[in-house]
Amino acid sequence: MNASQSLTFQATPAAILLGVLTIGATVVVCVLAWRRSGYRPTTGLMEGLRLLIVSLIAITLLQPEWLTEYRPESRPSVLVLTDISRSMETRDVVDAANPSTLPRTRAEAAAALQDETFWQSLTSRFDVVQESFSSSLPEPAEGSDLNLALTDALKKHDNLAAVVLTTDGDWNAGEPPVRAASELRKKGVPVIAVAQGSDSRLPDLDLLRVDAPTFGVAGKALRIPFVIDSSLPRETTATVTLTTSSGEAVTSQVTIPAMGQLNDSLLWTPYEEGEYELTVKVPVDRAEVIPENNERVVPIAIRTEELRVLLVESLPRWEYRYLRNALERDPGVEVSCLLFHPGLSKVGGGKGYLKAFPGTMDELSEYDVVFLGDVGVEAGQLTLEDCRLIKALVQSHASGLVWMPGMRGAQLSFVGTELEELYPVVLDPSQPRGWGAQVPAHMELTEAGRRSLLTQLEDTEDANIRLWETLPGFQWFAAANRPRAGSEVLAVHQSQSTEFGRVPLLVTRTYGTGKILYLGTDSAWRWREGVEDKYHYRFWGQVARWMAYQRSMAQGETMRLFYSPDRPKSGDTVALFANVMQSTGEPLQGGHVSVSVVGPDGESETVRLAPEDEWGLYQGAFTPDDAGEYKLTLSSRESDATLETTLAVRNIRRERIGQPARIDVLNEIAAITGGQVLQVTELSQLTERLAALPEPQASIRRLRLWCHPVWAGFLIVLLGLFWTGRKLTGVI
Repeated sequence: MNASQSLTFQATPAAILLGVLTIGATVVVCVLAWRRSGYRPTTGLMEGLRLLIVSLIAITLLQPEWLTEYRPESRPSVLVLTDISRSMETRDVVDAANPSTLPRTRAEAAAALQDETFWQSLTSRFDVVQESFSSSLPEPAEGSDLNLALTDALKKHDNLAAVVLTTDGDWNAGEPPVRAASELRKKGVPVIAVAQGSDSRLPDLDLLRVDAPTFGVAGKALRIPFVIDSSLPRETTATVTLTTSSGEAVTSQVTIPAMGQLNDSLLWTPYEEGEYELTVKVPVDRAEVIPENNERVVPIAIRTEELRVLLVESLPRWEYRYLRNALERDPGVEVSCLLFHPGLSKVGGGKGYLKAFPGTMDELSEYDVVFLGDVGVEAGQLTLEDCRLIKALVQSHASGLVWMPGMRGAQLSFVGTELEELYPVVLDPSQPRGWGAQVPAHMELTEAGRRSLLTQLEDTEDANIRLWETLPGFQWFAAANRPRAGSEVLAVHQSQSTEFGRVPLLVTRTYGTGKILYLGTDSAWRWREGVEDKYHYRFWGQVARWMAYQRSMAQGETMRLFYSPDRPKSGDTVALFANVMQSTGEPLQGGHVSVSVVGPDGESETVRLAPEDEWGLYQGAFTPDDAGEYKLTLSSRESDATLETTLAVRNIRRERIGQPARIDVLNEIAAITGGQVLQVTELSQLTERLAALPEPQASIRRLRLWCHPVWAGFLIVLLGLFWTGRKLTGVI
């Protein structure tokens, strides 16, 4: 920087006139006083001091300022910022001269500004600097941080004449860019934005997401939900293909609505254990111009496992008999039954039957799902201690609980026990035995039920809705007034209502770490009519696996580890839950439990889990910064046992290919900074606009002497000397 200094005055004509008159009058007074004293030297010195003070005060009225002007030694620079985030791969830059040709990507269109020959006309006056930007995320290209790019421009470049911003305006990380635009305005730096991309979406099919579970079971069909977003102006039929890393292929023909979204799923049955990658692909439509977003890849682990289920019932009604058969014939389920059978001296017996309800948490925690039929808290059935254990099983051990009321109305006996708050609905105490009818009624799926995997009995959404409308009906249902807060209703009675709305029949809720399901009829076994076990077995198999999903994430002899969400994205907080038992089978209380987390980059951290209750539940959390596979190792200081599992973390898809450009964002930045927004076809105006920029103004630092404390202090000192001198000379 070159600096020059000067003294200036901000005087008005009135101040100048007043100062001249004051100084002139003071000169006359000083001369007369000196002459009256006989021209004594001391008097002449004092009158000279008087004249100096008055003159300085008169100068103060002229507002003197000391200016320091700084001029940069380097030439002004023009910064060209190019967006390199993932959204710039969108192929929607149409050549106006040849609209029939394949559109260019936004990145290809922006490449024209990176050619040095484009800026030759400005190099004699400016230094043209090229820089790229995206975001500060772990994977920078997965975000656009316009605010950070513009803020860094001011920090890195002192003599900045203008910023040329070539981007699609899609900011999704960092602070709003208007903040940086305000700082640029203060510095007098305009932003000239070159908008890349179309502000309206071009014809496209976008495979938004594929929601595969973390793991599946060998030999059991898996549903792989997916969402397709269409901007095509017409309805289109496509064949969606799922290809596994082992070479298997599954296809499904779907109809995608015009300018809408399709939620559907693929059905895949894995037969071998292992780690797989599933590739879901939507074929490129003939009218589509953005083929890059038609494919997604997700990992999944396939295991062989056996779920343990406990059925507790009073009388062996038809619902119980067919449910037991369905679960016993499932090769992945081991069934234990407890049949109280009121009126008999002993409980039901035989293969797979228990003689009594598990009396300790060590015994009960072996079960992944507990079905409570038409049983209650009464003599010869469940006790208050049993209720306490069941609640702890769901709350702390991530097990599932299925309520299946019956015509005995025994479940009203749970009111006032620890299981009351686990009931997903509020029963009508005036009608304990429920309602019956001669004409069969039907369930009707709610909006949540249509989306739920539990109710997916057919492969397509439309076929599934039609199936639920035609399933064999029921002639009895429990009298439930309404769902409890926090519950999700999947199906309601087709016609019967209460003062709170339609009678809920299929309801789910989460309690603690476990899941709860309520089925308000006893006629699901009738779904076998004409189709045998097709829908009945499928429904209960899905229920058992859905309720035991978290418990099955990772488990050993004395430890179990599960987490939520089961398929997190980078940056999400992952809650870790662990059940730890002592070697004796008792829950470990107040132990030192931790999880070692090793990321995909090899870096590790240790998460200490805090005890949550008396049932051996421990909880902690960590935040994965990077996408990839994390290795989790659960250990306890009190035992030598360890448990290992892996956690797949997905990328944050902030940047989506195929979305319209955000021209409104660029217009706002340009308006604040006094710049301009240009289209790709208007690049010739860019150099003209830059060439017309005024010379950068020098930076000026002003030191206002007239109001500076040092100046005021100097005048006060002179006044003090004048007063003291007059006293010493005997004038006063």
